[in-house]
Amino acid sequence: MTLAKPLERSYDWPVIIFMAIVHVGALLALLPSNFSWGAVGVAALLYWVSGCLGITLGWHRLIAHRSFQTPKWLEYFFLFCGSLACQSGPIEWIGLHRHHHAYSDQEADHHNSERGFWWSHMGWMFYKVPAKSEIPKFTQDIGSDPVYRFFDQYFLAVQFALAAVLYALGGWPFVIWGIFVRLVVVYHITWFVNSATHKFGYRTFDSDDKSMNCWWVALLAFGEGWHNNHHAFQYSARHGLRWWEVDLTWMIIRTLQTFGLANKVKLAKTP
Repeated sequence: MTLAKPLERSYDWPVIIFMAIVHVGALLALLPSNFSWGAVGVAALLYWVSGCLGITLGWHRLIAHRSFQTPKWLEYFFLFCGSLACQSGPIEWIGLHRHHHAYSDQEADHHNSERGFWWSHMGWMFYKVPAKSEIPKFTQDIGSDPVYRFFDQYFLAVQFALAAVLYALGGWPFVIWGIFVRLVVVYHITWFVNSATHKFGYRTFDSDDKSMNCWWVALLAFGEGWHNNHHAFQYSARHGLRWWEVDLTWMIIRTLQTFGLANKVKLAKTP
């Protein structure tokens, strides 16, 4: 069976318009009046909080794959950090990610790399995603949690609240860099895990898909670039399995474990 052409799907205009606004907003950082080292520092800090603690450690390894456990208050903190990345609500994000693993690089995979780099990187988001109808099936463990439901409904409002705080602290430069520039950077680094790590790198394990270990994505995405390792051992809290495969997120999980804040840590059972 041949793959359906992307244009056979309906455009998702709210997503298209939102992404256009965010990317155009990031270009305002090119104006000298919007630059300050403080604003760059805020963007870097929020990049780590939302991208590493939120998406990578929290939404991905802790919640989507249950690679380890934390006290509930800490899980909710990481849930909040992930909401700052503004990549949809946690229930939707986690449901679609679990769906991706169930059908990785198959026709049903919403960012199937067989459709090409652009499609798997971001093109898939510009169309209605049929997989969203299956989210309740993949999120039965979190779908009724009131905290998850709150952030799923109000993740955009959280971003506006953050923008208000940043404006109060440093004016428009803090907003431009801390919201727009930071979101664009975190977006594309997250999307590289869907696109680049299914195209570039090396394979250590047979994972029945096109996932690959890509060192530069791993550096940018706090260890998520060791994607072939991850697809081979989805349950593992550690993605970098060789000594040179640097995995910053695993280092943080290991630190949490040392202080008794992470337990039942699952690790890959390599040959």
